[in-house]
Amino acid sequence: MNTKNKKLIKFGEDVEGYNIPVLNEREIRAAAGILFLATFTSLMFILFNENFVPIKYVIAFFLTDFLIRVFINPKFSPTLILARLIVQNQTPEYVGAAQKKFAWIIGVVLSAVMFYFFIIINAYSPITGIICLICLIFLFFESAFGICLGCKFYPLFFKDKVQYCPGEVCDVKQKHDIQKTSAGQIMVLLTFIGFIILAAYVMKDRFSQKPYDLFGINQTEQTK
Repeated sequence: MNTKNKKLIKFGEDVEGYNIPVLNEREIRAAAGILFLATFTSLMFILFNENFVPIKYVIAFFLTDFLIRVFINPKFSPTLILARLIVQNQTPEYVGAAQKKFAWIIGVVLSAVMFYFFIIINAYSPITGIICLICLIFLFFESAFGICLGCKFYPLFFKDKVQYCPGEVCDVKQKHDIQKTSAGQIMVLLTFIGFIILAAYVMKDRFSQKPYDLFGINQTEQTK
């Protein structure tokens, strides 16, 4: 019975060649992308329709998913299962489980606060807005860049060395030539940003004009 419980309730997988429990970073990034899309879409309902129903479902699902990850086993997390199906043909990228657990505990705390405000007392405030923004930033960095922002805080609370970070960023190493950014590239980036700001200033009147219906479809429907 105890052996079964150990297999059921566990954080991380034992993989040959790794001396600590690990997780598949590709699955984690895919799951973060799923949660980002769900959260972002539900926020659009709030911004454009003042509809808070979708965000309540997302928060409840978000909290449940992270509770399963942290307190039962990541392999039973619905989003990680779906992510595994999506990326199953990709070669796994193993990362240390310890720092991911710490990051997901932060996710549990944030989603629990949101659950309290939106579902228990049914209220919103600047606090909920800030937490939503933090969650979106965390999920976006994980899914788009493979950067676990929550993992960055792990060394502040634990003295043991972080192992097997995504992209091997934990290891001190010299950048390859393809990773280096030249002064010319920085100038191109700054020039592009300046161009966007200038275009926004010069073309603001033009851009603010509402496009007309090219084929008159809406006008035809209105006449009916």
